[in-house]
Amino acid sequence: MDISGNTIFIPGSTSGIGLALAVELQAAGNTVIVGGRRTELLERIAAEHPGLDTVQIDTADAASVEAAAKDVLARHPDLNVLVTMAGIMIAEDWTRPAGFLESATATVTTNVLGPIRLIAAFIEHLQTRSDATIMTVSSGLAFTPLKVTPSYNASKAAIHMLSESLRLQLAGTSVKVMELEPPAVRTALMPGHEDNAMAMPLEDFISEVMGLLASQPDAAEIQVERVKFLRYGEARGDYPQVVAMLNQTDPH
Repeated sequence: MDISGNTIFIPGSTSGIGLALAVELQAAGNTVIVGGRRTELLERIAAEHPGLDTVQIDTADAASVEAAAKDVLARHPDLNVLVTMAGIMIAEDWTRPAGFLESATATVTTNVLGPIRLIAAFIEHLQTRSDATIMTVSSGLAFTPLKVTPSYNASKAAIHMLSESLRLQLAGTSVKVMELEPPAVRTALMPGHEDNAMAMPLEDFISEVMGLLASQPDAAEIQVERVKFLRYGEARGDYPQVVAMLNQTDPH
């Protein structure tokens, strides 16, 4: 994916990594459409960031995804990049059904079915563009589990394998598949997360990601240095130690 000259839709980007990435991509010379559920947030973003377009979308609702896709493509027929940013992260207790079943269902619906619905809504259009990209968003926790978030870990592992599989299927088309793999980043993904000193500052993460996109436009996986500790534990042979250290320090 080239760092500029694209038309990019980022659902789930009214805060955190999504919004920060949208702002930087617009500054780099792209047309960016921000998607989210809450109209008041979308209106505020449009006012604070002139030039960012907005669309209401709930990726947990199949009808909303379909309607938003039609809206985006009607207004931006040159769309060539989809970033499946939307996601939730909830602490769970799997020792009793009341501690996880509802949150697990919500997590899978948002984090797995959401991206699948988005890709289904845009895949035919993207294949008509001469140079298109689907950027999925997994996590370092796709590769090393955090004890308190089983469903989140599993959902991000699913996104990693989905990305790997789609890359194979789309190899003969104009659509590239790029996987963004964040470490713990200071956002509001979980309560207290914004102030967690163990997490990576948001501005540092976005700056490094933008540098990687500029220097590695054909990369399959976008990995800041900080996530490689989690990403490659098994390959290095120190996976048990990485799991133990992660769950001792609990940077999330």
